[in-house]
Amino acid sequence: MEKIIPESLLTPGTTATQCDVLVVGGGPAGSTCATLLAEKGFQVIMIEKEQHPRFHIGESLLPANMPLLEQLGVAEAIKNIGLLKLGIEFNSPKHDHVSLIEFSDGWNKDFSWAYQVRRSEFDEILFRNAAKKGVHTIENCRVRDIQFDDNGDSPVIIRAVTETGQTCFFEAKFLVDASGRDTFLANKYKTKQKDRKHSSSAIFGHFHDATRLQGEKEGYISIFWFEHGWFWFIPLADGTTSVGAVCWPYYLNSRKKPLEEFLWDTIRLSPQLADRMKHAKLVSEAYATGNYSYASSVSHGKQFIMVGDAYAFVDPVFSSGVMLAMNSAFKGADVIEAVLNQSHDAPAKFKEFNHVIQHGPKEFSWFIHRVTNPFIQNLFMYPRKFLGTKASVLSVLSGDIFNNPKIWPSVYIFKAVYYLSSLFSFKRAWEAKKRRAYNIRDVDNTV
Repeated sequence: MEKIIPESLLTPGTTATQCDVLVVGGGPAGSTCATLLAEKGFQVIMIEKEQHPRFHIGESLLPANMPLLEQLGVAEAIKNIGLLKLGIEFNSPKHDHVSLIEFSDGWNKDFSWAYQVRRSEFDEILFRNAAKKGVHTIENCRVRDIQFDDNGDSPVIIRAVTETGQTCFFEAKFLVDASGRDTFLANKYKTKQKDRKHSSSAIFGHFHDATRLQGEKEGYISIFWFEHGWFWFIPLADGTTSVGAVCWPYYLNSRKKPLEEFLWDTIRLSPQLADRMKHAKLVSEAYATGNYSYASSVSHGKQFIMVGDAYAFVDPVFSSGVMLAMNSAFKGADVIEAVLNQSHDAPAKFKEFNHVIQHGPKEFSWFIHRVTNPFIQNLFMYPRKFLGTKASVLSVLSGDIFNNPKIWPSVYIFKAVYYLSSLFSFKRAWEAKKRRAYNIRDVDNTV
């Protein structure tokens, strides 16, 4: 690759703060990677563009998150802010019942629960934990430019600007891009690629007094399909409920009224959800975002890695984002340790990292690309234990996709059943494919 910036960032007489690793972004991926590296004895600086706590969407964790939180030493702190999540509720307008699925029906009984969390609290816990472990954290500071040495022999030079306009420079032996959906390096290198198979937009907000499930099912995440996509319904421990619609780009582009009104109109398109929201009050701004799914064609270089959403983001229907981000950070920390220690197995670590960071989005995307397909909806509305397929699919949905090889034969059977059913229902499958192509036609215009 060519240098991001062809000329030196440093002006004569300018000094730079030196470190082993500079992490761009203080979300779950950045905080996780920074903490692990500091625990390994490296000098780490982490720069966050905002001030914690700050609003962020993506409140639903997966069971596979739990061991990672234990390793970071924050499990108890997350428990104190979380609402126990034992399963998933599926609602379809084409069915006269709801489907309740528990993670405990998966292969690994240790992956039977997770939490719903307010992300402003969750992210701050991880960020402050990094500082406690020795990471030098800087908030309200935005990275503007980066310069790499083509041969990897010189330090990475980083220019950042504080909220007061002060410019500061850093020299690092290695860079971690954890910039989230800002995708700092992917934008600089022009390696960011939209997912043309599944482009979506989202509109969402936080509500009080939404009607929840009762008892131990209160913490379930609820999914509601509707004509233009699907809704999430995520209860939080403080009584707030996160509700949002992930929809085809054309639908969000059809908006002719204020966002809050449009959000309520969208909720009313799902009678099942509307009934749960009849006493609810919006207590946040209404938010909208477009072009949800993307990936970078490059995940690393000699002196950098991309972790979490800085590398890829997939539709949030199965709540995979935080788990994939943190898992990539764990693998990334191993890579950086090998590189900085000049270990002979550094190339193998890079290769393993690249496989892991691609594997997660790939496995979730297979289901995501088909989540609005009638056949897939039926499989979730009528889950069956045919040859272990239910347990294996639940293992995928719990995030147990990296170290559990016994799930894959049944996952492949599940996919084979899907393809065979599509073949025998060719007309319906073809109509669904044409509708998908029609629905994503406005992908480049979504705001």
